[in-house]
Amino acid sequence: MSSWSSWLAERSSDIASSHRVQLALTATVAAGLGVSAVIGLQNARRYYNVYDLKDSIPDLNSPHDVEKINDFGGAVAEPGGENKDDERSAALARRARLGDYDEDLILEQLARNRVFLTDDGLAKLRKAFVIVVGCGGVGSHATAALARSGCGRLRLIDFDQVTLSSLNRHAVATLADVGTPKVLCLQKRLEQVVPWTQFECLNQLFGEKSASSQLGPWADGQKADYVIDAIDNIDSKVALLLYCHRNGIRVVSSMGAGCKSDPTRVFIGDISASAEDPLSRATRRKLRLQGVKDGMPVVFSSEKPGPGKAELLPLSEEEFNKGSLNELGVLPDFRVRILPVLGTMPAVFGLCVANHVILELTGYPHEYLPSKGREKMYEGILMQLQGLEERVAKHHGFEPGGVRIPVTTDDVGYLIEEVWRGRSAVSGLASRLALTRWRKPPGEWLDTRTPGQTADVLRLDELVCMTKDEMLRHEKSVLREGRAPEELYDQSVVELVERRWREERAFRAQR
Repeated sequence: MSSWSSWLAERSSDIASSHRVQLALTATVAAGLGVSAVIGLQNARRYYNVYDLKDSIPDLNSPHDVEKINDFGGAVAEPGGENKDDERSAALARRARLGDYDEDLILEQLARNRVFLTDDGLAKLRKAFVIVVGCGGVGSHATAALARSGCGRLRLIDFDQVTLSSLNRHAVATLADVGTPKVLCLQKRLEQVVPWTQFECLNQLFGEKSASSQLGPWADGQKADYVIDAIDNIDSKVALLLYCHRNGIRVVSSMGAGCKSDPTRVFIGDISASAEDPLSRATRRKLRLQGVKDGMPVVFSSEKPGPGKAELLPLSEEEFNKGSLNELGVLPDFRVRILPVLGTMPAVFGLCVANHVILELTGYPHEYLPSKGREKMYEGILMQLQGLEERVAKHHGFEPGGVRIPVTTDDVGYLIEEVWRGRSAVSGLASRLALTRWRKPPGEWLDTRTPGQTADVLRLDELVCMTKDEMLRHEKSVLREGRAPEELYDQSVVELVERRWREERAFRAQR
């Protein structure tokens, strides 16, 4: 023990007398203190950053700075809520719109578009007046893309305000914008990017009665060059599309981005070609009842639903028992359930919409890849139906030659896509589809009153979609042998057929 103490005393004496050792110890202690100070500072900053973020989110029980509601149900922001940066940006934008902005700077900012679209194309875009109806996920991305590309005038129409749940898909909104009308949020943020662009913000709900003013000319009389439909309410969407169709206003419509996840299945095409989307299906059917079946460009997804994919869930019994559906909605006739939306998909739809408008306005050549070769399929189904009716006529003793059926390829497309939703009523399969009568034809089902002509008395609501193999079995058992469908199919199949027919008759009754 004494030897150990002696050794330690000698080493301590050496350390105390060594200048190098003293410097090393001093440096080590200083480094340790420095690291501790840095870590402490980082922890403090992290704490205060988290505190500031939480403090920036308003308490739901505290007074909100967006309390007023206008006549259309939109939020009206209280004045004086802007910070100094926003005020400077707004002041710069006001001067820029009056011409106090260097043209060379504008052209430099738009240089890439300029060389792509040419001077003539860019000039057309800068003179264009585009109206965007619906400024949520799709509409905000379309608006931002148009503004950044040089569109001169943008009128934004939306009654709603930014919410926390909007931030997963909105193009420009931040936490500071929560509670702000969406149209004003877009203007405020985009003025910081393109201060020379002219914005007109209508914090209003689009409606059929107000369409003439909402879609009317700019203050100086310039008429809208294009309208973008980014509405997710069916009745409002149909009203907008019908107004544009009847008044010769060019319009492009975005179908549903909800429950979609595959960007490779997003297409731009005619509304008659859109499929696999409940919003598109309902829109097409309502437009068809008004005599409009094609001629409108739309952005849509051909992605099919499937196991494990997101879907619109029914209301829980607890929510349903709170009152009628209209009482649960923000506005009458608006959806009351949350639609699952992957934040990237509205951006894809919005950019496709904006891209289409830019190409159309500038005259840039474009020819979109069709989503499906459905027309040939419809023609094939019509030929199969013609052959089926002739075989059944011959079996029942009629002369089948020259039987004319009152069904067109448009009718086939409507029945397959809208009524039967692209699937067999029997198995739910979507391949090798055919149409057939549901029941054996009645006694007088061929009209031979016109010499040399045999007309088939066939109504569209007598036809059911099946696969080709199912149709052949149905022909043998029902159309030839006379058995009732109830003898062959499960009750669920029979109920499905009857339900689809009821829905179709209800739609037709709205004409």
